[in-house]
Order: sequence, then C-alpha cells, then structure tokens
Amino acid sequence: MSISLTKTAADQVKKAALVAQLDNTPLRIAATRNKDNSIHYGMGFDDVGSGDEKDYHFESNGVELVVAESSFGLLDGTTIDFVELEPKQFHFVFLNPNDPDYSPPTEG
Repeated sequence: MSISLTKTAADQVKKAALVAQLDNTPLRIAATRNKDNSIHYGMGFDDVGSGDEKDYHFESNGVELVVAESSFGLLDGTTIDFVELEPKQFHFVFLNPNDPDYSPPTEG
C-alpha cells in the first residue's frame, strides 16, 4: 500500500518547491473517477496545512506525499514519473494500475 515518485519526478518536485519557496512542504496527490471511468489526477503543494487525520502520508525519494482517504483507493500502487513525452516537453505521468487505461511501461 503506497504511492511513490521516481527519482526524476522527486527531483523535479524539489526544484519546483525551491522556486516557489515551499521547500519541505508536502505534495498532495488527488484523484477522482470521471463519468467515462477514467481517472482525473491532481497534485500541488499542501502549503495550507489543513490535512485531515484520515490522510495517508508517504515518503518517496525525499518528498513527503499526502493523499486524502477519498483518493487513496484510486491511487494505491501508483508511481509518478516525470518524462519527456515530446521533444523538450516534460510532464508528470501517473503509472496507475487502478486506471482502466493503464498499460505497464515496456523497455524500448
């Protein structure tokens, strides 16, 4: 039972936190189910500290992750990566076995 960041994703989160002057601020990850059964993802720095005691807390590659109980079932087992999808266009991607559109990455 966990959610993790790859080292590449964690490094990018840490850089963004420094730029925003939010270093050591937890990263909140959220997910909701769309009408078509796909999953909508969201993430952002949890700088308001209004966490619920039912939140799940994880540490991955030096980044604290916070997930609401309502999102955890959709996110359990997810790995978040930061990849170049098109030349010079990097994005966070959610590798989520709970997503009906998920297919495991293949070595190329």
